[in-house]
Amino acid sequence: MIPRRILITGAGSGIGAELSALFAAEGHELIVTDVDGAAALRVVDAIVAAGGNAVGYALDVTQASAAETAVRAAGRVDVLVNNAGLQHVARLEEFPADRWAFLIAVMLTGAANMARAALPGMRARNFGRIVNIGSIHSLVASPYKSAYIAAKHGLIGLSKTLALENGDVDITVNTICPVYVRTPLVERQIEAQAREHGLSAERVVNEIMLKPMPKKAFVTVAEIAALAGYLMSDAARNVTAQAIAIDGGWTAQ
Repeated sequence: MIPRRILITGAGSGIGAELSALFAAEGHELIVTDVDGAAALRVVDAIVAAGGNAVGYALDVTQASAAETAVRAAGRVDVLVNNAGLQHVARLEEFPADRWAFLIAVMLTGAANMARAALPGMRARNFGRIVNIGSIHSLVASPYKSAYIAAKHGLIGLSKTLALENGDVDITVNTICPVYVRTPLVERQIEAQAREHGLSAERVVNEIMLKPMPKKAFVTVAEIAALAGYLMSDAARNVTAQAIAIDGGWTAQ
């Protein structure tokens, strides 16, 4: 594959950090960003120690000006991976309004802020790939996650709109929708759902998280990276405005 210059948000830990390492190992240049700048730099240090090429920046995606500054500092951005995310589990009537707004700001408005900053350069170069890391919850709902699900559903609508707006150049915009990946974020979800449902953590995994999946297995970051790698390739120039599930058969039912 042609080496790309890839900017990933929320890359200080979890899926973003693992994607950064996997892409760097394939020879891509990484721009690792996270609201926790020290965490982003730790990921960069690990990539460089392994022989990869990466730089890192602190970035609050909820701030449009910060997104502009980060993209400007990064220089050329061939691929934008909107990955920044967080979770809060509660019934809507018990969901703090400020927390609800914050989840939307990070996962939906933040993705728009980053795309707004990156698209002019992509259009000028007649090439760009935007890969949004959605979720199975971009496609289906579960109780107690209203803000997360609203943001992830909205991400698909944003992706489709941007794909249409940029169909005149070699830019694609897609959303990857994986089921659960065993990251620290998901571990915290397991704990929260255990409290909410009055179940053990093991029962939450087996009876709630994996129950809808015929495959009964967590998704790995390597699977997400493989799909993202295809989407950023020249061969995927006509794959755009798509929400692609890695769901173990969940949505077939």
